[in-house]
Amino acid sequence: MNNTIETILNHRSIRKFEDIPVTDEQLSTVLTAAQQASTSSYMMAYSIIGVTDPAKKTELAEITGQAYVKDNGHLLIFCADLHRHTLKANEENYENMKPNLENTEHFLVSAIDAALAAQNAAIAAESMGLGICYIGSIRNQLERVDKILSLPTHVIPLFGMVLGVPAHSPNQKPRLPKEAVYFENEYRDHTSELEAFDKEITSYYQSRSSNNRVDTWTDQMLRRFTKPMRMDVTDLVQKKGFNKR
Repeated sequence: MNNTIETILNHRSIRKFEDIPVTDEQLSTVLTAAQQASTSSYMMAYSIIGVTDPAKKTELAEITGQAYVKDNGHLLIFCADLHRHTLKANEENYENMKPNLENTEHFLVSAIDAALAAQNAAIAAESMGLGICYIGSIRNQLERVDKILSLPTHVIPLFGMVLGVPAHSPNQKPRLPKEAVYFENEYRDHTSELEAFDKEITSYYQSRSSNNRVDTWTDQMLRRFTKPMRMDVTDLVQKKGFNKR
């Protein structure tokens, strides 16, 4: 097993950081790694906002409900970005571009490009001994985040990532068995694998060093999907010129 695989397999979300900023060299390496990610049709349809303003970080921590959004070595916000693709367009060009800018295909392209770049960034950071945690809760108040970052049309914030020197080493959460995520040739029923995974998760929650509880993965998913959440995201996405067609 090589160092890259070991880094990937050792991943865990870090939510407590030492009061040590990420160095310029580390940040440059993380961003360069992000830019080397695969990208659809060479579009590079994403942007990354580094948030260093303490007031903005405090406001984003309030939105997410997570103190570590403020207290970390560096905060990155990954955005879907089709704005730069319009910068050389005249009015006629732009009108001709709108069906593509506003369709679901290019919304997916930009979101996937951003996610690929972010995962490269995460692996690069972890390979240097830094810890990371993705922040999906910026979508709690997406329009407010959009305004904080002064994002133009055809740019939307998707998720954040905090990184820094870890101040703890949390237990690693189990993942679904391969048989529940990888199927040959066609999708197949994997209820039995989920039942076995539920037993594993129950044991994990009862044995971990903090926040132990009685729970299963399937129960968590039932709770999540039966309670409407972030229902305003669609409106903001479409308002910013994405996923309208």
